[in-house]
Amino acid sequence: MAGEFSSLVNKIKPYLAMVSLQFGYAGMYIVTMMCFKRGMSHWILVVYRHAFATIAVAPFAIVLERKIRPKMTRRVFIKIVALGFLDPIEKVNLKKKSSMAKVIGTAITVAGAMVMTLYKGPMFNLVPRHGGAHHEASVAAPENWVAGTIELIACIVGWSGFFIVQSMTLKEYPAELSLAAWVCVMGVVEGGIVALIMERDWNAWVIGFDSRLLAAAYSGIVCSGIAYYVQSVVNKVKGPVFVTAFSPLSMVITSILAAIILAESVHLGSLIGAIIIVMGLYSVVWGKSKEGKINEIASKDQELPVVDIKERSTIVDDNINEKKTSIYQEH
Repeated sequence: MAGEFSSLVNKIKPYLAMVSLQFGYAGMYIVTMMCFKRGMSHWILVVYRHAFATIAVAPFAIVLERKIRPKMTRRVFIKIVALGFLDPIEKVNLKKKSSMAKVIGTAITVAGAMVMTLYKGPMFNLVPRHGGAHHEASVAAPENWVAGTIELIACIVGWSGFFIVQSMTLKEYPAELSLAAWVCVMGVVEGGIVALIMERDWNAWVIGFDSRLLAAAYSGIVCSGIAYYVQSVVNKVKGPVFVTAFSPLSMVITSILAAIILAESVHLGSLIGAIIIVMGLYSVVWGKSKEGKINEIASKDQELPVVDIKERSTIVDDNINEKKTSIYQEH
């Protein structure tokens, strides 16, 4: 009974981890939304976010992976870059139902994200609110939905590319915490260069004990440090398609939390898109689950029975003794 429960926990761990991360990302979107309304630059937030993540993850990576961490040599770096062109990522066989489910599910999930962004429809409130000031402000505010859609597509492509590169890198650099720390360090360096170019006002870098500090710390520790590590572990086990499929789920959770916490109105398109995303996600998860069972059966079929040499010699000796006994009895 205990063994079956342990096996069940190990099977659902990747699913629980990815769903939990989407709640973490949704919380980040809510916190950063409040932060941006107070005038914080998103360029600077990226730098502070990865700085907090580096401080949180690097000590654990240095201590816990000191024995298993490969050296970051030039040779390893060249291999990592070369793998981006040579190594296959996800095996797809369109003749199998599991592969078809993954492909169709991924397409449905992306379509759901597009519906949530492009189609608005009637508005209604999940949480009753008093006064119409918020509604009037939201109507009067300009909505650059075309630019937002382009940015969303670019974000999805970039995020998917991140998981693909992460999957390949782990094959040459199998140290999840150290890899997460390196990603955070590079985020500080690259983000800092871009922020210095885009933000010329030095006062924008000053933050106090307010929502800006909370946004930087929360998004850095939870959504960069912890998330990069957890995603790399799940990526290693389930592959980049599985990890990427859960990303649009954060949009659904964000819409619900924004309606409850910030009292924002919900569009009909958001609900329709949410239903489509859940359907697509179910298809991908079903396909991966089916594929895992097939691979497990195939691996069992390939296993050959192992006979202990001592046991085999004992059997042979017993047969010889039986033959000798029968010969003596005949004589």
